[in-house]
Amino acid sequence: MNLDKTKRSRKSALLAAMFAQAFLLVPCSYAGGAGGTLPLTTVANVSLPGKATRWDYASLNAKRHHLFLAHLGDSTVVVFDTAQRKVIATIPDVSHVHGVLYVPQLDRVYASATGTDEVVAIDARTFKIIARTPGGDYPDGMAYAPGVHKLYVSDEHGGTDTVIDTANNKRIATIPLGWEVGNTQYDPASRHIFANAQTRGQLAEINPAIDKVVARINLPGAKGNHGLYIDAPARLAFIACEGNDKLLVLDLANRKVLASFNVAQDPDVLAFDPMLGWLYVAGESGQVSLFKVQGKTVSAIATAWFGPNAHVVAVDPATHAAYFPLKAVKGNPMLRITRPRT
Repeated sequence: MNLDKTKRSRKSALLAAMFAQAFLLVPCSYAGGAGGTLPLTTVANVSLPGKATRWDYASLNAKRHHLFLAHLGDSTVVVFDTAQRKVIATIPDVSHVHGVLYVPQLDRVYASATGTDEVVAIDARTFKIIARTPGGDYPDGMAYAPGVHKLYVSDEHGGTDTVIDTANNKRIATIPLGWEVGNTQYDPASRHIFANAQTRGQLAEINPAIDKVVARINLPGAKGNHGLYIDAPARLAFIACEGNDKLLVLDLANRKVLASFNVAQDPDVLAFDPMLGWLYVAGESGQVSLFKVQGKTVSAIATAWFGPNAHVVAVDPATHAAYFPLKAVKGNPMLRITRPRT
């Protein structure tokens, strides 16, 4: 999620402006998108602190009901209590924070600070910064491999994944992937790390035991494959391509692309509700796409305008609530909370 990406085009800005007025008239049905109406209902709109600047990744500590939000434009990590529906902390001095990841095995939060090219470790109880580690060139998405106690960080501009030993928060390896790197995810089934080699149109598979690329999976139809989510039980990888507004469905068992869908313009973050089988694809344009996943069968539900710069989403699988930090609603940052419409 690069602040300087050319994908934030005039076309996106025009689309956002066109839909903004319509959105104010139908805040719960989210009509007006390319595929009809999203079956979501707004349950709360909560003001967020800081300026009306860009937000990035979000990560949930479901046990404590803490949602960690990267406020990129303000260089802070905001902690939101989803049970009380209020902000309980703001963690400063995380320069241009992009990625944020809660690691339950460590009870720790990691945040990628692109302003200083480092990865910041935060105690998830005290919300205090406990370590800073060099994170390559423009660190972005992150994934944790529990078996080896390592953190893998996408160095978006450096074309590598940085490997951090979480026992001492030291960088121990740099894995070349080639050109720009998109999101990185852990697959608990194979116990391997997967990363989007987005310039090459490939998904790179890394063995954490040796910190080397063991396979490169070609992705026909991919252009700027950035967003990534792995559905381990179904052996599927969902890949959002920002260059051509596509969602690819990859079978990890046979390494073949099963399907390709049109999605929200400038797709970015993916989130999954495993109980409902709902896959969310959030777009820079303000559109959101929703899909139904049943085994290896994936079908589109709808794509529609949702909110300004609604490119980030996090889902609580226990409550089915979806959380969207929005850059500016009537000039102020806001967290929009939705649930499936019944």
